[in-house]
Amino acid sequence: MQASCRKLSRGWHMKYYDISVPISATMPIYEGDPPVEVVPFSRISRGDIVNVLRLNMGTHTGTHIDAPLHVIEGGRNISEIPIETLHGPALIIDTGAAEVITPDFVASPHLNGIKRILFKTRNSSYWKQPGFRRDFTYLTGETAKQLADRGVKLVGIDYLSIEKFGSEDHAAHRLLLEAGVVVLEGLNLSDVSAGIYELLCLPLRIHDGDGSPCRAILLEK
Repeated sequence: MQASCRKLSRGWHMKYYDISVPISATMPIYEGDPPVEVVPFSRISRGDIVNVLRLNMGTHTGTHIDAPLHVIEGGRNISEIPIETLHGPALIIDTGAAEVITPDFVASPHLNGIKRILFKTRNSSYWKQPGFRRDFTYLTGETAKQLADRGVKLVGIDYLSIEKFGSEDHAAHRLLLEAGVVVLEGLNLSDVSAGIYELLCLPLRIHDGDGSPCRAILLEK
């Protein structure tokens, strides 16, 4: 994860955290998803005029956003997600070594009015390991329902799914996406502490897309 700092007027500094994971052919992908291919299409070293890469990957590769269409037939596609939901204050909750994100993590009255929540878990350390991990920390359906009932508009997590691996009903996804909550997955929060930040995460505008890779950054003043 990259971080940079820019000086503002009156002595303020704005620090940027890039919480996206790099796309490469060796990156972890969710089991069963399309593999990532990054193939040279044209190369100056081969006598071509320009360098161009050809990408072949799924819409849920790396850091990405799920549209309701992902689990709901006829649901909104990625280009129909309101831009304003994807930009604004976000709270990072650190769940430590917890294996499951239970409702207890979002029960505090201090979360009232919070519209965007990102969960920093043990998952962030998994990005340093090769291959896909099935034992990632996930949200329960009850936690997803509580977040939706609180009026949260975006929920993020630091691995490739908010859902328990092997789930057959996709309860966490359905409860959030049916309520209009944006699901942001595949973050790397290794170098970010719990607290409030400004979040910006913009997906590609894919026609009828069920999801899209995105660039996600946090700003800290």
